[in-house]
Amino acid sequence: MSPSHSPLPAGRFRDRELSWLDFNNRVLDLARDADRIPLLERARFLGIFSSNLDEYFMVRIAGLKRRIDAGLALPGASGIQPRDLHERLLSRIRTLAETQAQVFATDVRPALASEGIHLLDWDDLTAQERERMGELFRERLYPILTPLAVDSAHPFPYISGLSVNIAVLLQHPATGQRAFARVKVPANLPRFHRLEEGRFLPLEQIIGHHLGAVFTGMRILTWSTFRLTRNEALEVEEDDAENILHALEQEILRRRVGRPPVRLEVQADMHADLLEVLLEELAITPGEVFRLPAPLDLTGLGQMADAVAREDLAFPGFLPHTHPDLAEVETSQPADLFTALAERDVLLHHPYDSFATSVQRFVEQAAADPSVLAIKQTLYRTSGDSPIVDALVEAAEAGKQVLVVVEIMARFDERANIRWARTLERAGCHVVYGVLGLKTHAKMCLVVRDEPEGLRRYAHIGTGNYHPRTARVYEDMGLLTSDPAITEDVGRVFNHLSGLTRGQEYRRLLVAPHGVRPGLVALIENEIAHAEAGRPSGVRLKVNALVDETVVDALYRASRAGVPVDLLVRGICVVRPGVPGLSENIRVRSILGRFLEHSRLYWFANGGTPRVHLGSADLMHRNLDRRVEVIVPLGEQRHLDAVGDLFDLAFSPETASWWLEDTTWSMRTTDEDGTPLRDAQEHLIATLGAKRTEAR
Repeated sequence: MSPSHSPLPAGRFRDRELSWLDFNNRVLDLARDADRIPLLERARFLGIFSSNLDEYFMVRIAGLKRRIDAGLALPGASGIQPRDLHERLLSRIRTLAETQAQVFATDVRPALASEGIHLLDWDDLTAQERERMGELFRERLYPILTPLAVDSAHPFPYISGLSVNIAVLLQHPATGQRAFARVKVPANLPRFHRLEEGRFLPLEQIIGHHLGAVFTGMRILTWSTFRLTRNEALEVEEDDAENILHALEQEILRRRVGRPPVRLEVQADMHADLLEVLLEELAITPGEVFRLPAPLDLTGLGQMADAVAREDLAFPGFLPHTHPDLAEVETSQPADLFTALAERDVLLHHPYDSFATSVQRFVEQAAADPSVLAIKQTLYRTSGDSPIVDALVEAAEAGKQVLVVVEIMARFDERANIRWARTLERAGCHVVYGVLGLKTHAKMCLVVRDEPEGLRRYAHIGTGNYHPRTARVYEDMGLLTSDPAITEDVGRVFNHLSGLTRGQEYRRLLVAPHGVRPGLVALIENEIAHAEAGRPSGVRLKVNALVDETVVDALYRASRAGVPVDLLVRGICVVRPGVPGLSENIRVRSILGRFLEHSRLYWFANGGTPRVHLGSADLMHRNLDRRVEVIVPLGEQRHLDAVGDLFDLAFSPETASWWLEDTTWSMRTTDEDGTPLRDAQEHLIATLGAKRTEAR
């Protein structure tokens, strides 16, 4: 038996949940990196760390706890028992949260203060500032506060998820009787109130120091802040296509109340009596309580950074360029994208290539072009003022056939997507919600145009959402093409989504849930065959998450056969590289920075004639089994070379990155001599920007 087909050992998978916490620790590494990351960006990364952790509790921890309570939890591929995993996760999160608090208190906060940016405590205010805060409280805060006391006539109030609250211990001056009360800090006001240039105060401190005006006639014994996290995962039965939209709307309403708590954050010095009430009333265990120094909820640091006009403390300004193949003509009129695409495919790399002058223009030109007969589009997430949606509405109102596949169950964007679905329907678009039981995660747009030679189709297939705002900060790639085989396949995918066709055969595309896993495994097995025959071999994958055991096992077999395997993974990775006899030929790297690495790329050496694909699918069970995903091959040599160059850059020893060795991540930002390594994203800003400028 060849080494590649001998049995694989147990214990070869890292736990996916622990791996995600490693990812969020890498985000925290950016907040700690004073050498490479500007100060305000470090504050933002602290906020991103908090936001990531909020969502992790609301979905992953909540789901694990729900399965444990229902007796349905089973060990994952790592073999860790569910209750043991829950305890290990809480312990690891506690350590990370305490580290975050320490980084903020002892590093970032003092560094901000040294630059004249102060996040103050009440005791830091001048007498004049305290007087102004009193006026602010009376005029702007007091009228909107709703104090809720707890006694025999007033039950314990519902605590909404992620809200910052003030717990108050009151005493009646005449009877001496004590009572608990809660005041919710308004979420529709800035988390940190700006007193003047560079001086900010947590909103709860303004309220807390004026509680006497809220509870008149009562003695304020003590007060402290707390924050609750609830299970926020949606649970919708998808057995009725006509009612799914209504069912989702109702489930969103139910999500506001009745969701069990999964985490309680409290101010580190909270009085024991207050904590006792919260534990009893919220039915939360001591192990789910996180004592942290004030202020709680550092997600507001990003908002505070936005309010500080200090370009010297932020990443340098960056302006995306129009792709040279789509550059404006000498008359300064926008280039005709359809003419350009009739001549060649265009490989886009956002945010280095402008989304507005490529993908957005593609849809807008299609909407305005009288020769265009139909537009078909998937929408997973988009912005509140989306020019993409506006263009689709314009096209429908002009009489074009417009099909929009709206994924209304995109996590935490459900309300926005329901709103866009209604808007598109009113404009006359054909709006469908995909295939029951599957999320439509594919990023596709198809344009059908009537030309002198007959009907011709044009398509965009990408790795990122049609979201103009995130396209400025998410790293993504996309292919604009008029290749007949690809555009025909795209048309078949849309027909399947809208008409429930049974055909699953495609000429060029790999389409989940049936085709991506077997297609990728076949490509990996092909590399094994090349290696065993002495031909050039290699696998290079760039994904956000690598979890699927079938794909991972194929990579292990490839490593055993001598295939070099390079894995560039932003988030979760269950692979254990460098294990003797299993994964000596596997390297795993991670790159994080000012842009969120989001593209999914799949590169195969293929005996010396590389095959390269891009698409929407991460290598996770949900993507490969429960989503509609599309992966497209690249055909032009210059595009194959461009993707190969990206992998060369990422895995170069001269590039800063995180390295995974077995189960341990380490950050590499300098060489052995202490010389700083290059930042991959800044390098691409410089080199791609120069190339785009030269081309124009």
